[in-house]
Amino acid sequence: MQVQSAIETKLANAFEVKHLAVENESHMHSVPPNSETHFKVTLVSDGFDGVMKVKRHQMIYKVLAEELAGPVHALALHLYTPEEWAKTGQAAPDSPNCMGGSKGDAAMAAKLKQGVNS
Repeated sequence: MQVQSAIETKLANAFEVKHLAVENESHMHSVPPNSETHFKVTLVSDGFDGVMKVKRHQMIYKVLAEELAGPVHALALHLYTPEEWAKTGQAAPDSPNCMGGSKGDAAMAAKLKQGVNS
């Protein structure tokens, strides 16, 4: 949990946090057990007020530049003002199932096999 802790600490220090959830979603992907490569971040801050979504993402990328240059392969960002967060019912969207890497290869192989045997 080293990478996850670093992400949580850096974001908490960089933003006036109303809500922060950092979820390690690596287990949902084709990576070795106990990996810390895929994360979902939900962050609510007054600092996003009046800031376009792309700029919000850029703010996060700047804070987490070291992690994104190294161990973090994917980062799903759900960034809200407190008012936007209230409108969501205080829930970030679920992440989609992974179809990349060997999972995607296996699914494609199964489809191809069905096509050959049809």
